[in-house]
Amino acid sequence: MIGVLIVEDDPMVAELNRRYLAKIEGFVVKGIAGNYNEALELLKTQAIDLVLVDIFMPGVNGLELLSNIRTTGQAVDVIMVTAARDTESLKQALRLGAVDYLIKPFEFERLNMALQKYKARVNAIHRRQTVCQRDIDSHLLGRPPCGALPKGLDKITLETVKKAVAELGAPFTIEEMSKQVGVSRVTLRKYLDYLVENDIITIELLYGPVGRPVNRYVPRIEK
Repeated sequence: MIGVLIVEDDPMVAELNRRYLAKIEGFVVKGIAGNYNEALELLKTQAIDLVLVDIFMPGVNGLELLSNIRTTGQAVDVIMVTAARDTESLKQALRLGAVDYLIKPFEFERLNMALQKYKARVNAIHRRQTVCQRDIDSHLLGRPPCGALPKGLDKITLETVKKAVAELGAPFTIEEMSKQVGVSRVTLRKYLDYLVENDIITIELLYGPVGRPVNRYVPRIEK
């Protein structure tokens, strides 16, 4: 089991993340810390493999906690779970070795994807004495084998989605694109995530008068 420490000053958010983790096989929450000092204490007393940490916390922030973990050489990995959207926070987190960066609010599927990817990485790399290039490409760099699409995507559907995006040429929601290409939202999201990762489209939040914001996808304009 992969031992997880949740570092979050909002008790409701911490509990929500704990419940999310309880749904995912292979992970167990070893503790919840509300601040920097509590996190350091739990890292000393519990068998922690992975830390989910917010950046915005009272006193010492999550990036400083990540820096401390790296400076002291603790053998734990870190996923940032935060509302911080500025690129400087992202760059600093990546420089300090964060394995993923989730922006609040996020859906369970995104956390599940991050944790499943991390678990595959642990199984493929952390628990072996030697690795091959395929292991590094697939689990460390997140790249599929050369010329291959990620698992669950097929070339024909991908081309259909890319064509629809190009023909539309304007921002769209997943509901709008789902009607246009005739596939379910769940299936379409995988293809849109792939296009985002390959810098073909970007995501922005669309705020309505009430309720949570929704993702709007914006095609990149070639210059």
